[in-house]
Amino acid sequence: MEEDETLREETERAEVEPCAPSGLGRQISVSEFLCHCCYDILINPTTLNCGHSFCRHCLALWWVSSKKNECPECREKWEGFPKVNILLRDVIEKLFSDAIEQRKEDIQQNSDVARSLATFQKYGNDQMPAVRNTGRINPRGGFFSGVLTALTCVAVVLLGYHWSSREFEDDHLVHKPVAKWTAEEVILWLEQLGPWASHYKERFLLEKVNGRLLLTLTEEDFTKEPYSIENSNHRRAIMAELECVKTLGVKPPQNLWEYKAVNPGKSLFLLYALKSSPRLSMLYLYLFDYTEAFLPFIHTICPMQEDKYEDTVTKLLEPKDPSWRQWREFTVKYLFLPYQLIAEFAWDWLDVHYWTSRFIIVNAMLLSVLELLSFWRLWSRRELKTIPHRMWSHFWKVSTQGLFVAIFWPFIPQFVCNCLFYWALYFNPVINIDLVVTEIRRLETQVQ
Repeated sequence: MEEDETLREETERAEVEPCAPSGLGRQISVSEFLCHCCYDILINPTTLNCGHSFCRHCLALWWVSSKKNECPECREKWEGFPKVNILLRDVIEKLFSDAIEQRKEDIQQNSDVARSLATFQKYGNDQMPAVRNTGRINPRGGFFSGVLTALTCVAVVLLGYHWSSREFEDDHLVHKPVAKWTAEEVILWLEQLGPWASHYKERFLLEKVNGRLLLTLTEEDFTKEPYSIENSNHRRAIMAELECVKTLGVKPPQNLWEYKAVNPGKSLFLLYALKSSPRLSMLYLYLFDYTEAFLPFIHTICPMQEDKYEDTVTKLLEPKDPSWRQWREFTVKYLFLPYQLIAEFAWDWLDVHYWTSRFIIVNAMLLSVLELLSFWRLWSRRELKTIPHRMWSHFWKVSTQGLFVAIFWPFIPQFVCNCLFYWALYFNPVINIDLVVTEIRRLETQVQ
């Protein structure tokens, strides 16, 4: 009886361990390498942060159905993207090769498993690669996260102070009727016409020209004493600007802050649109704001060949349509380096917006790098055929967001709009630096 019992135990053990080597068959059992999802032998075992291992396809099926980055057994969230445990896979395949081959054939015949694995792998390709030197870089945010938090707190405090004092809106002449201008404000208006206007500043100060007196002046008055503006182009420039002031009743915007004060919604829209979709934004300016925005823009970034016999003021008074050379230069940059156009425009305004222009230039450079890296990623993955679909999806997304903002714009508090405006203008470069560093690390990981 004892011999029969021993023979039966050895037979059952052999059935449980069909493919184990003879030297290890009595110590290792298939039950020690079971997946806790399908309760069968592990195929491409994937180990999570919590230490639990599952079949690759089982984890993919779980992720597709639950859309949660957590362990199916203990529910602990995993970080990064789980990889196949190569050591464990090799050990199982050597010990139980026949069982592994049979399971792989069954899995390959299941179309749901194939789709889930493809979706899971695509999700992993879009994720940021794990940082190797975790001792030097904090995976939860690090240096840039602290900087952004500090800058956000400072910005909210400053905006709250300015909002309570209302200084940042009321000190612009674009909101003050010209009839109420003081002599100092008239001088400020005159200086903003250009460097050439500084020659006549003292004459206006001596006469104490305020807003009411300015409205009564004619071109003939400027030719006589005490103004004596002999240059006809200068007189025409002053009269042209004065006619605009009389028509509007206030000073027309001539710099970024005045434009923002007059058009808060449009300035916020253009700021975010130029960041996320510069080509569509420039097309919008061409179609709907040609004279006031697009024409000065293209003449600034693609200037005409200078004529030594033509006065600078004359060019400003009579802006011409762009020449073929200007269109050619603009089109090439528009298609391949749209952010460079924004950087060139900001460079031209360094005298007026010194630090702001530098923030815009740095941000444009970073956005150009991110765009090039995105095209390189599509090239390396052989996904260039998806560009038309991606462009259409992007166009639809931008159009939907623009319509959403246009509908709800009247209900958004001004303080929130100012926070969004200054965040996009000054803090986005810091965010984009972090994105560029992350993309470069991703490239290095792919190369290695």
